[in-house]
Amino acid sequence: MTSSLAPSPTLSVVIPVYNEEAGLPALFARLYPALDALGERYEVIFVNDGSRDRSSAMLAAQQKLRPDVTRAILFNGNYGQHMAILAGFEHTRGDIVVTLDADLQNPPEEIAKLVAKMREGYDYVGTIRRQRQDSWFRRHASLAMNGLREKITHVQMTDQGCMLRAYGRDVVDTINRCSEVNTFVPALAYTFSLRPTEIEVMHEERAAGESKYSVFKLIRLNFDLVTGFSLMPLQFMSFLGIGLALASGALFLLLMVDRILFGSQVQGVFTLFAITFCLLGVLLFSIGLLGEYIGRIYEQVRGRPRYVVQAILDDTAGSQRAVAPEPASALTRDAAHQSIAHR
Repeated sequence: MTSSLAPSPTLSVVIPVYNEEAGLPALFARLYPALDALGERYEVIFVNDGSRDRSSAMLAAQQKLRPDVTRAILFNGNYGQHMAILAGFEHTRGDIVVTLDADLQNPPEEIAKLVAKMREGYDYVGTIRRQRQDSWFRRHASLAMNGLREKITHVQMTDQGCMLRAYGRDVVDTINRCSEVNTFVPALAYTFSLRPTEIEVMHEERAAGESKYSVFKLIRLNFDLVTGFSLMPLQFMSFLGIGLALASGALFLLLMVDRILFGSQVQGVFTLFAITFCLLGVLLFSIGLLGEYIGRIYEQVRGRPRYVVQAILDDTAGSQRAVAPEPASALTRDAAHQSIAHR
C-alpha cells in the first residue's frame, strides 16, 4: 500500500439489509448527514442479505453516489442478520465499528452518542431502547427473554434486541477470528470486551415495510443465544433427570409398601397415568434440547461456508485492488463465487 492512499477511516458503520426497498431512501437521507456532522473519517458498509426486492440495485446506486465512503457487500442468498454483520466486520477498517439496522427504528443521529462513549475508553457500548415503539407482546416477551437469558448465560445485556451498538477494534478483530456457524454478535462481543457499558438511545417506529423477524425466527435466535453461550440448559435437564429418578424410586417403594400392607388396589391408576405422561413430556423435551446442541455441532463440523459473497462494490480511496480477497469462511470450494470489487 503506497503513501498516496487516503488515511483509513476512524469509524465504520455496518448495516445489514434484507428487503428494505421501501425504507432505504429515508435511510440514505438521514445516515450520511448524521455521519458528516461527526467530523470523523468514516465508511459505510451495507451488506445485502439476499434481498428479493430492489434493495441490491439501490445499494449499488448509492455506492456510486458516495463512492468515497460507501461499500456494499452482496450475498448470493439469505444467511441471516448476524452473518451479514460478521461479513461487514471482516471488511471494516475503522477503530470504532457501529452496527445499525436499516429500518430506521434506531435513528442514525444516535451514532454520535455511541462514538462519544467509546472515546471515554470503553471497548463495547450496548444500547437500551427508550420508549420502545413495538407491540405490547413484543416488548414484554423481549423483557422476559432478557431476564431468562441473563440467568442462563450470565451475559449482561439489558436490551438484547437492539442492534445499534459500538465495538472497539480489538473486539471486532477477536470476533473475526471466531468461526461459529450459529452465534449472537452482541453477546460474543460482550464476552471479549474488557470495558463494556450501556447507554440509552431513542427508538422510532419503522420507517417502511415490516419486521423480518417472525415469532419463529425470534425463537431460533434465542436458541442460538442460549445454546451458544451456556451449557446450563443441559445441566438443568441432568439435575431434573436425577430428581425425577429419585422421585420415581421413592414412589415405587411407597407403592410396594402400600401393596404389602393393604393388598392390591385399583385406585390411583389415573394418577400413575398423569405421572407417566409428565415423565414422557420431560423426556421428549430433554431429547429436543439435546438435539439442538447436537444439531449445532453437526452444522459446525460440516465446515460449510457461513455465507457466500457474490460481489463487493468498493471504490473507496483506501482500496487499491480489483478483486477483494475473502476469508476462507466466505468462499465456496470451487471459488465459483469470487468477491469482485468494482472500480
